[in-house]
Amino acid sequence: MGNDLQGFGMMIDKLRKNPKKIVFTEGTDGRILEATSRLLAATFLTPILVGNPEEIHKAAEEIGYNIRGAVIIDPENYDRMDEMVDLFCELRKKKGVTPEQARKTLSQSNYFGTMLVKMGVADALLGGATYSTADTVRPALQLIKTKPGNKIVSSCFILVRPAGSGDREILAFGDCAINIKPTEDELVEIALETANCGRKFGIDPKVAFLSYSTHGSGKGEDVDKMRNAAEKAKKAAPDLPIDGELQFDAAVSPRVAKTKCPGSEVAGYANTFIFPDINAGNIGYKVAQRLGHFDAYGPILLGLNAPINDLSRGCNAEEVYSMAIITAALVD
Repeated sequence: MGNDLQGFGMMIDKLRKNPKKIVFTEGTDGRILEATSRLLAATFLTPILVGNPEEIHKAAEEIGYNIRGAVIIDPENYDRMDEMVDLFCELRKKKGVTPEQARKTLSQSNYFGTMLVKMGVADALLGGATYSTADTVRPALQLIKTKPGNKIVSSCFILVRPAGSGDREILAFGDCAINIKPTEDELVEIALETANCGRKFGIDPKVAFLSYSTHGSGKGEDVDKMRNAAEKAKKAAPDLPIDGELQFDAAVSPRVAKTKCPGSEVAGYANTFIFPDINAGNIGYKVAQRLGHFDAYGPILLGLNAPINDLSRGCNAEEVYSMAIITAALVD
């Protein structure tokens, strides 16, 4: 994953003017430590590493990374733990969580890191290098919660084709990682959040609700769902160019669009793609990544009250570095 992303320099400039603090929940991981070293040298982000300080410093020394200047917070020895436990119990009072249960849960780095964001110690969180997406999303849903007006957490990927290999360089794909079979209303929320995220990467969104049908050429419940969702999205965001249902070729090829849906302001030029379900979305972004030679940034979680993002367990240090910048730059 390279840093030729349009908007990447804009994000770094934003962070230089207003540096943020980002918590990494896996402080001893070598990829996290390498990215931390790079971020510290760049000086526009303050990394907060969760874990035992001795173990973290030992791991960094063994692989030769300078993490001097990083904030290290140990759940086993945190001077604000009582305050954190009280707040956790308040947030989970409907579940009847006791202080003892809270302390046990907060010994887990994903919950502890999420609470650091909730308490304002950190501005954003990046986790998941060694655990599942669900283990990143669950604490975020329980503690950070969704923004006013949002009912779900969703996600998008930003797909970037390196300069020189084509005209269409940056695309947004949603939802490829979180919602398995979104409803019409959930697809509307996914579309609006994906478009908003795309804008932060320099995309002027033109949104296509994808299907195996274009404007009624095919029949079925899935076609109806995408058509209805597109119509609802148009009403929710009348100034946002939206069309659907569209087949992918009609969405991206002006020649095909001219035949299948003449007069559409989106068809042929779409850059923000809303998939009918996680199967289509996950397969679609990976086809673009592996066969279309796009770099894939994400999943970027959408709809939360603070930026919380998930890494792939197969990520490398460059991806951690890039996703840290993206995550911090999404702080409002």
